[in-house]
Amino acid sequence: MKIECTITYVETQWQLKSNLFRLSAPTLDALDDLVRQNLRRRGMPGRGERVEVYMAFDNSTIPQWIRQYAQHYFNRILVITGES
Repeated sequence: MKIECTITYVETQWQLKSNLFRLSAPTLDALDDLVRQNLRRRGMPGRGERVEVYMAFDNSTIPQWIRQYAQHYFNRILVITGES
């Protein structure tokens, strides 16, 4: 299963939005943990399955001067696998 999300950074928090959830955390590691917890509460992924969470950074939220250098650095994929 694939889940597409938009990730932004506002003040001191990374924010992640998708059709399944809206999460916020001070670090990317903490945000990843929240995604895992949220999906596991929903029973995902099932045994032997995997979920790929695509996080596309909303480039409009970064300063104009850095966009030419960093627009692709924040796109990420988190892969979560179910227990075998």
